[in-house]
Amino acid sequence: MSHHGILRASITVERKRVQVGDQMLYALTYNGRYMPPTLRARPGDVIELRMTNRVDQDTNIHLHGLHVSPRPPADDIFIAIPYGQSRDYRYELPKSILPGTYWYHSHAHFYSAAQVAGGQSGVLIIDDLRQYLPDDLKDITEHTIGLKDDQVDGDSIKTSPLSIGAATNRTVNGQQNPVIHMRPGETQLWRLANIGANIYYKLHLPGSTFHVIGQDGHPVSRVYSASSLVIAAGARFDVLVQAGQEPGVARLETLPYDTGPAGNQFPQADLATVLTEGKPMKPARLPSRFGPEMDLSHAEVAARKTVTYTENADGTEFYINGNTYDPDRIDFTSRLNTVEEWTVQNNTDEQHSFHVHTNQFQLMSVNGAPVSASRGWYDTVTVPVRGTVVIRTKFLDFTGKTVLHCHILNHENMGMMAVLDIVRHGVPSQAPSGLGPAGPKTPGHAPRVTGPRVTATRATGCSTADDPRGVGPRRDGAPCHRYSAGGSPAFVRDPAGCAA
Repeated sequence: MSHHGILRASITVERKRVQVGDQMLYALTYNGRYMPPTLRARPGDVIELRMTNRVDQDTNIHLHGLHVSPRPPADDIFIAIPYGQSRDYRYELPKSILPGTYWYHSHAHFYSAAQVAGGQSGVLIIDDLRQYLPDDLKDITEHTIGLKDDQVDGDSIKTSPLSIGAATNRTVNGQQNPVIHMRPGETQLWRLANIGANIYYKLHLPGSTFHVIGQDGHPVSRVYSASSLVIAAGARFDVLVQAGQEPGVARLETLPYDTGPAGNQFPQADLATVLTEGKPMKPARLPSRFGPEMDLSHAEVAARKTVTYTENADGTEFYINGNTYDPDRIDFTSRLNTVEEWTVQNNTDEQHSFHVHTNQFQLMSVNGAPVSASRGWYDTVTVPVRGTVVIRTKFLDFTGKTVLHCHILNHENMGMMAVLDIVRHGVPSQAPSGLGPAGPKTPGHAPRVTGPRVTATRATGCSTADDPRGVGPRRDGAPCHRYSAGGSPAFVRDPAGCAA
């Protein structure tokens, strides 16, 4: 928690054997914990964060959803912290930053899926959301519900190769089926955050309704109710939950969810037990209006852009406008203090998500159906199968290079990310599209990773003809390695397997 306007924190990344659900497993931990402490700051604060890397892969950190500078020493996701080294970050939060639930996680190029799946994520809260609550609700009990999942490989959390549809163990704050206590008639604030790498949740609490007051760190202007909430990887909801008048037990669960013919089918799973008991409370009157109204519907649009998602037939490479990710290529240029309208097209048979750093956006429509501005602000949205979403965003306060991508991190790692440069002057632009899976693609590449050697293992389909030490893995499109003379890994890609 911040003090006198400054939040100082240190995060050490290390592989440790810790409690994960009901098992002891080796995980990629922050400060020795699978579920690290929640960071809390306020609008206008400064966050000073030191990250130290004690694992044998380069890493970094991203404050997901925060409106902060993408330049160093703030939210620069292009840097890499090698083993044994530390980096000092400093984030100056605007006083206008919106209160709500955010999170922090690894954004290391081509490693983010493995590192987040392994445990490198935590919750970040910008306080002051309660200012919008009526007086009789300002002191209600609050629960942070961090949703993390893990696949198990022996005595460890599996980090590669990761299959999104494989059996996974879902936890709440790293716990297996924890108990949430409520009194009859009580109203509580729940912060729901999917801080895992890849999977969807469809949250449901039998006999109760979620009253949404915030989404992706943006307070809604009109409260809306839902019996279930679909939460993509990276997405968050702040909700009011009101217990029934009678004592009882209910299961917070995720319902079955299907992401499409080429996607995944996630089964039902119980997440937590909600125990209602004790002295009854008079049910509070829930608000209908909440946060400030913001609407770009009538704003002057300076430029229009198209973002098209495609993938190859094997599901091993993923493209934005026909290109895989290249950190050295500028894909989009936008001008500070202007509004742009972006059309995001999903030309695949599975759902993808759309996330952009630095500025939140207003969701204008989904498959042509308008979305109310009162509930239209996000930083991560799902793009339907063979569908389209239209967004508008205003580029405020900060210039610099940043990224947009699918937040299914396997897809991001396999190419579905692009570079956005926000400039003070100049003409907004969009890079020419590559041909993608329909023809010769414009290949993306990663910068050479410096630091100590990352151990690679052999896998079926990987060739060692040019590297007797082995390359690997994988046919699933996760990065393969080959080694330079100095022992540092360089990345190679080959949709048929690993290239020598």
